[in-house]
Amino acid sequence: MACVAMEAVKEVSRMSSVKDQILQIIGDQPDDSSYDEILRELAFVRMVERGLSDSEAGRTVSHEEMGRRIRTWQS
Repeated sequence: MACVAMEAVKEVSRMSSVKDQILQIIGDQPDDSSYDEILRELAFVRMVERGLSDSEAGRTVSHEEMGRRIRTWQS
């Protein structure tokens, strides 16, 4: 599933307009998809796009740093 989703994100990212991207994502969903399932898919694709953009721009933290941050939340 994740591999298929990543390919879908790559395909959608190559499209010209946001409206075209959203229509493609919706069109790829099964006909019996619920409103919530479609919204989740739209949100998922957007989160992946943002994550890839952050990664390409170097806006990342190491695994160790993330572990440290999480431990401070638990205190």
